[in-house]
Amino acid sequence: MRIYTKYGDTGFTRLYGGDRVSKTHCRVEAYGTMDEVCSLLGRIVSEMRDYPALDDLREECEEIQQHLFDCGSDLATPRELRPYKQEEANVTWLEEKMDAYIPIPEALAYFIIPGGHPLASSFHMARTMTRRLERKMVAVIEAQEAVNPVGLKYINRLSDYFFVIARLVNHRLGVPDTVYKRSAKIFKSRQRKTGE
Repeated sequence: MRIYTKYGDTGFTRLYGGDRVSKTHCRVEAYGTMDEVCSLLGRIVSEMRDYPALDDLREECEEIQQHLFDCGSDLATPRELRPYKQEEANVTWLEEKMDAYIPIPEALAYFIIPGGHPLASSFHMARTMTRRLERKMVAVIEAQEAVNPVGLKYINRLSDYFFVIARLVNHRLGVPDTVYKRSAKIFKSRQRKTGE
C-alpha cells in the first residue's frame, strides 16, 4: 500500500465522505492544527518517560492523544455520516483532573512567564497551540460549518489543563515558576469586593 496518493498535488483534499475541499479550507486548518497539538504531545510523552515522578501525567497525556484523534475525526467528518466521537465525559474527566491538581503547587498570586523545566515549557507550548486550535474551530463555526460543540468545549478545557500541568511539572521536579515582574496581583479586584 502506498502512503502517497498524489491527490493533494493540486492543493485539494477530501473530507471523510468524499467532499473535495481546498487545503486552506477552515475545516482542514482546524484538524491540521489538531494534528500539530497531538504531535507535540507525543513528543512530550516520549520525554516524560525519563521522569518516573510524572508517570501518572504521562498516562493522562496518552489518553488525551486518543481524545484529540476523536476531535480530529469529528472535524473531518460531516455530521450526517456518523455520530460524533468526542463525549461530554471527556470534558468532565479534564475538569476533575484540574480540580485535583490546582491546589498542589503554591497558590497562583501573579501572572507567570512560560518556562521552568523544559517539559513545563513544552506544556506551555501545547497550551498556546491549543488556544490557536480553539480559534481555528471557532472559524469553522463562523463559516456556518457544523462542529461538535462538545469538541470545542473539550479543547477550551484542554488549554487550561496544559497550564495546570505545566505548573505541576515544575512543582514535582523542583523548578520554580517564573513570575512576570510587572504583574498585578491576580484576582485582586474580586478579593477587594469579597473581603477575601
